[in-house]
Formats: sequence, C-alpha cells, structure tokens
Amino acid sequence: MSHDLNNLLTLMARLRDPERGCPWDIKQTFATIAPHTLEEACEVVEAIEREDFDNLREELGDLLLQVIFHAQMASEAGYFDFADISQELLAKLIRRHPHVFPNGRLEPEDGFESSATAMSAVQVLVKWDEIKASEKKAKGHGNSAMPDNLPRMLPTLQRAEKIQVAAARAGFDWPNTDPVFDKIYEELDEIRAAREEGQERVAEEVGDLLFACVNLARHLGVDGDMALRRASHKFADRFRKMEALAAGRDQQFTQLTLAEMEAYWQQCK
Repeated sequence: MSHDLNNLLTLMARLRDPERGCPWDIKQTFATIAPHTLEEACEVVEAIEREDFDNLREELGDLLLQVIFHAQMASEAGYFDFADISQELLAKLIRRHPHVFPNGRLEPEDGFESSATAMSAVQVLVKWDEIKASEKKAKGHGNSAMPDNLPRMLPTLQRAEKIQVAAARAGFDWPNTDPVFDKIYEELDEIRAAREEGQERVAEEVGDLLFACVNLARHLGVDGDMALRRASHKFADRFRKMEALAAGRDQQFTQLTLAEMEAYWQQCK
C-alpha cells in the first residue's frame, strides 16, 4: 500500500515537472483545482447513494488524486507536503480518540488498556466535541459554541444542521419532536401572514420554515441534505416517466391539463 501511494506521489510530481510534465497539470493552481475537488467529492456521494461500489472505488481514487494534487502544489510552494498532511491527521485522530489510544501513541504499550469497548457511540461523540472545543480554545478561536469557519461551499442544509447541533450540545434544544412540529406549523402561519408584508418578509419566514424542517429531520435522526437529494432524484425520475407515458400515447406533455398530469403522476407512483 505504501509503495502504491509513493508511486502516486511520484506520478504527480512528474506531471507537475516544469520540463517533462503535462502542460495542463503544470499550469493548474489551488484555485483552478478546487472546483474539481468539490466535483469529485460530490461524485463519491452519488456513487454511495446508488450503492455502485465498483464506481465508488473509482471515484474515491479520483478524490484521492485531488488531495495528492493539492499536496504537490503546496510542496512546490514550500507550504507543506503530503507527509505533513498525513502526520497532522494521524496526530489529530490519536488525540481525539483517547479511549482507543490512552497512551497517546499509535503503537500499543504494556500497562495501557483501551476503554473503547466501554463507551457508547454517543459518549464517544461527546468526548470528541470536548477535545475539539479544547483545541479551538487553544487556538484562540473564542468560547462560542457556534462553529467557526464553516466552508462557504458547504450545502446550506448541512450548515443549518451543524449550527443546530452546536446549539443542542450547549443545551439549547427542544426536548423532543412535538414542539418542533408545532414550530413548523407556526412558521407556515407566519408565511401566510407575511404575504401581506412584501417579498423580503416572505423570504425571511420561508428561511425560518426551512430551518425548522432541518431541525425536525435532526430530531428524527434523518440527514436533511441527503433526504432532500433523494426526494429531488425521485421527483425527477417520476417526472421523466410521466413524460414518457404521455409520449407513448402521442400526447404533448406540456399541453396536458394539470388534472391529466396528476393522473400520470399517480400512475407513476
């Protein structure tokens, strides 16, 4: 495995070689590669959603290439290299898993026993957050429970969930789902009322409704972003089926009445 990884690092160094490398690879920068990195991460998620594990293997390779590409450019600029990335990640994971590495080292040591099996997944997560908060404070990032520096490209629903989780860990959360349902109904009523106050007010209330829906998904143990992705895919697939059914009957879909479209929709369900 180490040999394979070294080969990939050597390959990327060769691609970026100013004299013998590939012209396209040579001219790339962090900024030009970043969109490809995001795209490859999305393709990994797509493969997982489809449970296409043959494709997942390929997409994970493409995502790994992005890491190697960025590491090579950073090395050339004197910022850091792939070894620095690996070492920092290794140290962080050991530090945040004291229940697995009680001696703070990857190698086991006589006299140290792991407490991993005595902890639940919830307890592990609580401990992880405590350590992460300690690291944040040590870096001078303040004492707020709110997460700092969330990526701008992070999907909006995930951003909302992370903010809600942070608030919940600080003790600011509904005790169960019942008040969350009530909050959603309240926001719907406020949207109806806001229509008399202008589009800006409507947009604000719609945002509150979406935030409340993310809250409900979180309380139900559902990943809101993934659930919406699946719902969007499902809708698009059914819509294409409706169009195909209409075409099979020599009908122009856009010329159908809403009632006729609804009949096709029910048929596709």
